Amino acid sequence: MSGHSKWNNIKRKKEATDAAKGKIFTKIGREITVVVREGGPDPNNNSKLRDLIAKAKANNVPNDNIDRVIKKAAGGEDKNNYENIVYEGYGPNGVAVIVECLTDNRNRTAGEVRHYFDKYGGNLGTIGCVSFMFSTKGIIILENTGLDEDTVMDDAFEFGADDLDFGDETVEIECAPENVHALREGLSGKGYTVLSAEVEQIPANYTTLTDEEHIKKMNLLLEHLEDNDDVQNVYHNWEMTE
Repeated sequence: MSGHSKWNNIKRKKEATDAAKGKIFTKIGREITVVVREGGPDPNNNSKLRDLIAKAKANNVPNDNIDRVIKKAAGGEDKNNYENIVYEGYGPNGVAVIVECLTDNRNRTAGEVRHYFDKYGGNLGTIGCVSFMFSTKGIIILENTGLDEDTVMDDAFEFGADDLDFGDETVEIECAPENVHALREGLSGKGYTVLSAEVEQIPANYTTLTDEEHIKKMNLLLEHLEDNDDVQNVYHNWEMTE
């Protein structure tokens, strides 16, 4: 799991302003709306909804907000029809970028995403142009509060983990995408603090940027993509430095 830097992005989001936190609530709300329509409003019978509720709580979304979104989706009050769209492209100096969107207006989203790429030194490509450089994997992030590495390893592998990276502040656990739910629930049941449990796109190789202008533009590209309400996730192979 060397080189995996997703947690840096998560920390950056968690340290964001209240306005940015509001956008995170909006994005999770859209996800909840979709899974409620697909599998119903009862988290006991809808594992995807159960996972999203855990994600919302990990991002400090108030319970009232979560309940409101579920009830609105279940009652058909939210009339927006969201669809999943994935865009692929290149940032400055050929950095590979995947943008996952959940939108109720395909034309608006496509135009905005293309604009960001063009403005900040990249270009939007065709589907498949960079996704072959990534693998779909489940990533569980645990808070490390003096955990015992051998115990965590035993517990993680019990619930289907494939690999583990033990850090000073966090523990990153890698698994097959279909095992994310079982790992999150199993480790939570054993008392671990799960900071994040997601299916993510992990690059096989990373690109380093040394030109200051490239670094500036890449940061601006990521900031504008992540700030867009239609964009759910952004993955890239830029080797970010602290």
